[in-house]
Amino acid sequence: MKEIVEHALTTGYLSVAAQNQIQSLLASDYDSDDLDAYIILQRAVVAGDVKKEAHHQKGAVSSKSKDKASNIKLAYQVAAELASVAAMALSLPKSTNDSPYFGA
Repeated sequence: MKEIVEHALTTGYLSVAAQNQIQSLLASDYDSDDLDAYIILQRAVVAGDVKKEAHHQKGAVSSKSKDKASNIKLAYQVAAELASVAAMALSLPKSTNDSPYFGA
C-alpha cells in the first residue's frame, strides 16, 4: 500500500489499476501503516495534488450543470471513502507498537 501511495504522491496520478490494487489490499489484510497511507492519499486527492484516473472515461461535459453534478458526485464519493477509512481505523485493535504516522 505504501509503495502505491508514494508513487501516486510522486507522480500526482493514481491509475485505475492502482485504485483496484488498493481496494484489494483494503479488502484483505492491512495494518495501521497501510491505513495511514490510504488516508494521506485520500487527502492528496481531495486537495487536488493527486488525480485519480476515471474508471469509465467519459466525453467532454457540455454544460455547467453537468460539471456541478459531477463535482457533487465526486464530493460524495470522497466523503464516503473517508467515512469508510474512519470506520476501518476505529475497528483496528489498539497496539502500542503501531506508529500513528506514515513513514515513521
